[in-house]
Amino acid sequence: MRRNAQLDDADRKLLSLLREDARLSTAALARNLGVARTTVVERMKRLERDGVVAGYTVRLNAKLRGRMLRVHVLLRVDAKQGEAVVEALRSISQVRGVYAISGAFDSLVFVEGETTEEIDGVLDAIGILPGVEKTQSSLVLSVKFDRH
Repeated sequence: MRRNAQLDDADRKLLSLLREDARLSTAALARNLGVARTTVVERMKRLERDGVVAGYTVRLNAKLRGRMLRVHVLLRVDAKQGEAVVEALRSISQVRGVYAISGAFDSLVFVEGETTEEIDGVLDAIGILPGVEKTQSSLVLSVKFDRH
């Protein structure tokens, strides 16, 4: 992202709409924002050019997401092997995100899978990675809201 990228209220509203549904047409976005379609097109070009919008993705519908098991995994990692651990985690398709955190653990890993057996296998694979010293897992029982 460009250092000088400035977001105004209209940019934030546009980004909020896109987070809800990135497939909204420029006409629908313009109606929601109360601006001309060309204004939306120009803002989108600028947001993409400035690196504010880095890409677009797929959000699964609530029914399918509701069937997915989600686990938050805390990792303590040998600092000398931190980058290798992150690269190994990147290769596990069920790993949805890896975050560096402060505190007693070094990383927070988000894992999704369809069955307890699948999750168990992923947790085993994470636990035996060279450089992973300790793990602690928590199963997400319900999601109260999610802005992703």
